[in-house]
Amino acid sequence: MSSPDTPAVLRTPDERFAAIDDFPYAPKGVEIDGLHMAYIDEGPADAPLFLLLHGEPTWSYLYRRMIPPLLDAGFRCVAPDLIGFGRSDKPTDRAAYTYDGHVAWMTSFIETLDLTNINVFVQDWGGLIGLRVAAENPDRFDRIAMGNTGLPVGESLGPGFDGWLNASQTMEFMDAGALLQRATAARELTDAEVDAYRAPFPDESYMAGAREFPPLVPITPEHAGVAENKAAWTVFESWEKPFLTLACPGDPVLGSLHREFIERVPGAAGQPHQEFTPGGHFSQDDRGEDIAAALIEWMAGA
Repeated sequence: MSSPDTPAVLRTPDERFAAIDDFPYAPKGVEIDGLHMAYIDEGPADAPLFLLLHGEPTWSYLYRRMIPPLLDAGFRCVAPDLIGFGRSDKPTDRAAYTYDGHVAWMTSFIETLDLTNINVFVQDWGGLIGLRVAAENPDRFDRIAMGNTGLPVGESLGPGFDGWLNASQTMEFMDAGALLQRATAARELTDAEVDAYRAPFPDESYMAGAREFPPLVPITPEHAGVAENKAAWTVFESWEKPFLTLACPGDPVLGSLHREFIERVPGAAGQPHQEFTPGGHFSQDDRGEDIAAALIEWMAGA
């Protein structure tokens, strides 16, 4: 809980982002349940839309290698920062972060911007949240593409995730930059990129969301979200709209979960699925241009 001297909600000072020179997009913001949710919105308002959803402990900066080619190909790119991450507000009480709460926040974001005909790319918690939102609001979505993510229903995701879950709760400080550096396999991040991932978190008081996300993943029957994720799977088992997987199987945490979607989602049949090797958990950093190229080609075949 916050002490009387600690604000219940923090917002990272703008100067923390001032030195970032490879993400030249002016942030916008909306109020969601009294919280400021930051996002970028680039490209013509009437262009085909890609909604780009990040996970933990990243922010919309994760998409800096995908956005330029998508814009050049004529798409509009909307990339929000989840509550607790990036430039968005950060409640300091871990209890403020729940799975259903994040789904509700993202749903409100989409409704506030009145996003329709959405083509979405999701990864990590961007998938746990975004797939639920799509299943619960299918009329707003045209196409789904997923990287390394999943939709767990109360069962273990394997030793890779178990190790991360333990580490996330015991490490003295969750150094987002160092974590991203270790989790990329195809390239080495520059010092400036590492610092950009550190930017949202000046100290531990800003990291309640980053700390709370791993224990929220529904890997036991008792977890919140199991019933809702099972309901989402029921939707996806009759989902006929195009569903594409673009994943890195070398990811030791979530590297094979995409294959279940290929098997179970009717809309995944006959799609140009790709696996990228080498590549780690944060495929947008390792293979961002390749993923963008695959998305552009996929859309061209619509």
